[in-house]
Amino acid sequence: MTIQDQIQEYISSLPESKRSDIQELHDLILGLMPKSQLWFLDGKNEEGKIVSNPNIGYGVYLIQYKDGTSKEFYQIGISANATGISVYIMGIDDKKYLLQTYGEKIGKASVTGYCIRFKKLKDIHIDTLKTAIKDRIEKFA
Repeated sequence: MTIQDQIQEYISSLPESKRSDIQELHDLILGLMPKSQLWFLDGKNEEGKIVSNPNIGYGVYLIQYKDGTSKEFYQIGISANATGISVYIMGIDDKKYLLQTYGEKIGKASVTGYCIRFKKLKDIHIDTLKTAIKDRIEKFA
């Protein structure tokens, strides 16, 4: 099964309340990053144990660990979770940047160092989310 097939199967498996929002976010990010590498993480570790929610990723950046090792990971990710939807904006060194730059503008959302979490897409200002994603793509690439 291709990554695109896995992504569509994941989106299709979601309850309608989240399916349309995740599909809209998927289409929005593909529009912003049309040639980006796609990722699908099913949330399971090497032993098949569930350790996180499944998530869709876009783009590539290199995570540098303090021990000198590194690994590729996605730049932008989305995931449905028990309380709503999370958008991950990875690779920002300043953990206050997202909150200080977009926290008051994004709408009804929780903003951390790399995550914007909200119940429904209609609860946030989509243009602000697009700006945050574009900012990551352009500034932190």
